[in-house]
Amino acid sequence: MCLAAFALNAHPRFPLVIAANRDEFFARAAAPMCWWPDRPDILAGRDLSAGGTWFGLTRAGRLALLTNVRQPGRQNPDAPSRGALVVDWLRAADSAPAFAQRLAGGYNGFNLVTADVGGNAWHWIGNRHAWAVPLADGIHGLSNAAMDTPWPKTVGLKAELALALATATSAAQLADQLLGALADATTAPDAALPDTGVGLDRERLLSARFVRMTDPSSPGIARYGTRCSTVLVREAGGATSVIERTVAADGRWLAPVVHRLAAWP
Repeated sequence: MCLAAFALNAHPRFPLVIAANRDEFFARAAAPMCWWPDRPDILAGRDLSAGGTWFGLTRAGRLALLTNVRQPGRQNPDAPSRGALVVDWLRAADSAPAFAQRLAGGYNGFNLVTADVGGNAWHWIGNRHAWAVPLADGIHGLSNAAMDTPWPKTVGLKAELALALATATSAAQLADQLLGALADATTAPDAALPDTGVGLDRERLLSARFVRMTDPSSPGIARYGTRCSTVLVREAGGATSVIERTVAADGRWLAPVVHRLAAWP
C-alpha cells in the first residue's frame, strides 16, 4: 500500500473501515486478493516476484497493511522484500511489541500496521521511528511518511472516510463512496507538496490519491501507479466485506473481487 485511511471504533455500526491504494510498477506481477492455496487461513493479494503482500488478514482476526517510506537517498536495492513483513505478522501468534522486537534488520523504510481485531489491539511498527506504537480509536491516515503526517492525499482520504461514515446508510454505500475517493486522480497544489527528495514533477504526480505515471513513448500505458484499491468494512455484528478493484496498465478497471465473511473474527 502507498495510501491508507482507517477508522477504528469511530462509528457504532461500522467499528472497522479501511480504504487503501497500492502503488507499484506495473511490470511487477501480482495475484488478486484470494485465500492462499498454500496458507488457506490467509486472505491477501500476492506479489509474485517475492511472495509477500501489502494487505492481508486471517480467519482468526490478525490483519496487517504495509506502506513504504519515501527516502530515495536511503534505499538499498539489495534489501529484503518488505512484503514478507505482512505475511510474517499474519503467521505469528505473539503481540505486536514482541513481534517488533524480533524483526530482522536490513529492510528499506517501512510502515507496518498490525492488528489483532478480536482483541482491538492496533499498532504501528516501522524502522524509522520507535517500535510498536499503539493506535488509539479514531480515524488514522498513512502514506509514505509517518502515521498521520498531513500530506494532502492523506488528509483528503481521512476526510472522505469521515464523510462516508457520517452519510452512508449501508455497508455497500460506504464501500462505494470510499472506492470513489480512492480513484480521485486530482494532484495537490505545488505549495502543499512535501519535499521527499524526488523532485517537484514526481512529487506532483505522487500527490494524487490515484497515481498514474506513464512513459512518454507509450502515453496510454502506465509504468507505475495505483495497481489496486481495497476497502474493508466490518459491521458491529462481525459481518465483513472486503472489496478489491484492480486497474490494468492501460487504465481498464477489472471486475472487482469481493470476499464476505459472515462473522469475523
